[in-house]
Amino acid sequence: MRSYVKVLTLFFLGLILFVPTALADNSVKRVGGNNRYGTAVEISKQTYSTASTAVIVSGNAYADAIVAAPLAYQKNAPLLYTTTNKLSYETKTRLKEMHIKNVIIVGGTPVVSSNTAYQIKRMGISIKRIAGSNRYETAVRVAKAMKTPSKTIIINGFLYENAPAIIPYAAKNGFPILFTNKTYINSVTTGFIKDKKIRSSIVVGGTGSISNNVYNKLPSPTRISGSNRYELAANIVQKLNLSTSKVYVSNGYSYSDSIAGAALAAKNKQSLILTNGQNLSVESRKIIGSKNISNFSVIGKEPAISTKVFNQLKNPIVGETIYIDPGHGDQDSGAVANGLLEKDINLDIAKRVNTKLNASGALLVMSRSNDTFYSLQERVSRASSTQADIFISIHGNANDSSSPNGSETFYDTTFQGTKSKRLADQIQPKLAAYLKTRDRGVKRAGFYVIKYSRMPSVLVETAFITNSSDASKLKQTVYKDKAAQAIYDGTVSYYK
Repeated sequence: MRSYVKVLTLFFLGLILFVPTALADNSVKRVGGNNRYGTAVEISKQTYSTASTAVIVSGNAYADAIVAAPLAYQKNAPLLYTTTNKLSYETKTRLKEMHIKNVIIVGGTPVVSSNTAYQIKRMGISIKRIAGSNRYETAVRVAKAMKTPSKTIIINGFLYENAPAIIPYAAKNGFPILFTNKTYINSVTTGFIKDKKIRSSIVVGGTGSISNNVYNKLPSPTRISGSNRYELAANIVQKLNLSTSKVYVSNGYSYSDSIAGAALAAKNKQSLILTNGQNLSVESRKIIGSKNISNFSVIGKEPAISTKVFNQLKNPIVGETIYIDPGHGDQDSGAVANGLLEKDINLDIAKRVNTKLNASGALLVMSRSNDTFYSLQERVSRASSTQADIFISIHGNANDSSSPNGSETFYDTTFQGTKSKRLADQIQPKLAAYLKTRDRGVKRAGFYVIKYSRMPSVLVETAFITNSSDASKLKQTVYKDKAAQAIYDGTVSYYK
């Protein structure tokens, strides 16, 4: 009797411990203020309650902020912003809260005025300014204020979008960021490299940012590039193997937020990726999927990072590659009955599933997106070549008799039997419930596309085209959308 009670206790305890994890969304936190000054302040609050030193730059001087971020990390100092002619209210308040004794201003008086410096000094704070006659010289002077490095990061000083994702790597390794333009290296930059005997360098950006002529003049250079700012950021994370246990996400066009967010990522020894603020980019989705990232902090309030992006990151399907296979096509109509062609119904529902999954952050591949025919072998091969995580084939059912009706979902056990059944188990009850059709259940069958697909795979039979009641539903937009919603909801449940 005691053994029986003990088994039951362990069973229910296991359920209690398992269910919250199994049903959990991704973890997403937002850090932001009402403006760039407030956002930098809120970022500072994530890691500092007090500090002896702060680094201050103009909220509009992005070049200064970029080179200042590794310096702030090395000085164990928050990076804060100010307006040019007056110390921003948010920053002034934060300096008091942290009991700051020293401030390093990065940038000359055209960007942080003498009046602003005087206001800081009147707070009883000691000031040091690091500035040059241009951005190249300021970068070098900041580098000289850091410990002598073995490597430098080289960026086009006018392409700010290339900088944020490399800042965490540069900061935690003590590598200063130096500037060049596309075709020419400033003499002050080459002088620093020579004087400090720099042995290697990382060039951030493609040849459209920094030419091969410049690249070849640098010590032992390595280039990291991308087709756009999002892919560049993802490639930095991938190629430098940066930590992704918690990833910071910022708007790739909001440089003040992304630079300050990169400083926070550096402090926590994590990485940063970019979005356009309104929709998570394909490149960011890919790195999320490849690294299985599930813990995020977004930098900035709306509209810098929209609720849509926040919810995409929260959804467990974000970054997953899902292969949608609308059955039949072109000369292969599939079932024909009650004024319906199965191939058309399959494609309509598949497109709706595609739209819903894409809007939620998944990466979608369709075997066909129009009235085209592909063989079963081609469908399976393409799914394999895209390295899809799951395979969903969508069909309408048929029978020689008009009596059979309802919805059913099939799986096969050849490769991913357990996971395939779990996916089918999540989709099938929703399909029958949403369509209000007979629930014919989950069944095992060796249909070609699910038998030979090596990823978890299911074949969904939405309803019987040969049954007048089922067919009447498949003719209606509302029910086709409900079928798509059921497949979508089941897929999300599978990933949870």
